Amino acid sequence: MNMQLFSAGLWKQQTVFIISLVIVLSLVGLGVVNPALLERYSSLIHEYIIETFGWGYMISALAFLVFNIWFALSKYGNIRLGKDSEKPQYSYFGWFSMLFAAGMGIGLIFWGVAEPMSHYLNPPEYLAGQSDGAAKFAMKYSFFHWGVHPWAVYITMSLAIAYFSFRRGMPPLISSCFYPLIGERIYGVFGYCIDILAVFATVFGIVTSLGLGAMQITTGLGEVFHFRPDFQAQVTVIAVVTVLFMISSMTGLDKGIQILSKTNILLAVTLLGFMLLVGPTAYILNVFTNTVADYLSGLFNMSLSTNPFQGYAWTQSWTIFYWAWWIAWSPFVGLFVASISRGRTIREFILGALLVPTLLTFLWFSVFGGAAFFLEIQEGAHIAKAVSENISVGMFRLYAHYPFSTLLTLITILLLAVFFVTSADSATYVLSMMTSQGNLYPSPAKKIVWGLMVSATAVILLYSGGLEALQKMAIAAALPFTVIMLFLCRSLVKGLRYEFKYLRDSSQE
Repeated sequence: MNMQLFSAGLWKQQTVFIISLVIVLSLVGLGVVNPALLERYSSLIHEYIIETFGWGYMISALAFLVFNIWFALSKYGNIRLGKDSEKPQYSYFGWFSMLFAAGMGIGLIFWGVAEPMSHYLNPPEYLAGQSDGAAKFAMKYSFFHWGVHPWAVYITMSLAIAYFSFRRGMPPLISSCFYPLIGERIYGVFGYCIDILAVFATVFGIVTSLGLGAMQITTGLGEVFHFRPDFQAQVTVIAVVTVLFMISSMTGLDKGIQILSKTNILLAVTLLGFMLLVGPTAYILNVFTNTVADYLSGLFNMSLSTNPFQGYAWTQSWTIFYWAWWIAWSPFVGLFVASISRGRTIREFILGALLVPTLLTFLWFSVFGGAAFFLEIQEGAHIAKAVSENISVGMFRLYAHYPFSTLLTLITILLLAVFFVTSADSATYVLSMMTSQGNLYPSPAKKIVWGLMVSATAVILLYSGGLEALQKMAIAAALPFTVIMLFLCRSLVKGLRYEFKYLRDSSQE
């Protein structure tokens, strides 16, 4: 009898962990045994969702942005994510560093040159490629794709988790946020489904990032040391990164991730300053000023432009793809950002996470994208052509026109590697927490299982060619998450109204 009770209790505790692991292993197994089949079905699902529900992603992303701005300016903005007397756990510098590392860091290095050059060469059909209009469009949409919308998605998720866990004492899980709407049923099948879906999106998101990042690091090393970036080199990179992020993971959030994130921000700002000062400074600042103006004046229009008459394919391939990707990433980033934001007020949290990383992102695109445009348009450097042939070489081809190009490449590789370590470390922590009923201090054994699972999956799928299929599966998970997040907004408002109506009155009596 006792054994039966023990088994039942263990199953209840480990339900999310066991089912998530089985689903991940099944899909990875399919990717190894029959990558063509996985690719075919994931493409079908992905294309159907993007084609049918693209407009929904556009409206939802704008709704999350409006929701956040309203929340920050409302009376709820003074509510603290924790007890009323609680202070923030991390300094502003530590908090912003970890925010940036988890949310954007690695993507900016990959796309800082590649995205503006790609839009310049292949804009929507209503613009001529390699024209002045295409250059302006390229910068404006690079700002748009990496601006306030992705952060609004992340903030919506993390705000709800942080409020219900730190303020209302519930487990830091996405399912907990639905308590005001469905009550105790969050501890049943409904809650399990939400948390399993979150694990699914997080695992496949980080696996694809790890695989694509390993490809870019080996490309950069190949440029410096003149070797062919083949599969063996990529496996070596993943193995080294795995050892580093496992060490970081074992040291805990207070040390490992925070130290690495701060180091990386300092490195990134140093690189940014060097490129700004040594490059065409006035040209870059003109690009920055002009694009900020274009971005702000066209923000609402871009937010709802699906271009159904001309340019729809481009919008699907870029804007809608990005919106789905940010939403698919939101369980991971949302949980991580919530875990580092305890003690901040809602207003401080929203405005800080919305504005500071966005400003740094705009500077990054202006410096690297602007420098690439100067060389492309003024000097005929053909960086856009190089990017169209191999999208991971953009940054390194830019460096070839600067002094200390080898040193710059090595710093960028170091930056990439550390961002990868912090991303993988954060993902391991979040996965372990999600599959430990929201335990903020998950066991080292569970961290090791998820860490090794993520790395091994990346290696296997790089070999079998199933990486892109898995990315499409992760994006498919964005559709149910969009609906989940819309209800999350409703649940958060209901929870805060309840606090204002009942809990605050009773605490003041």
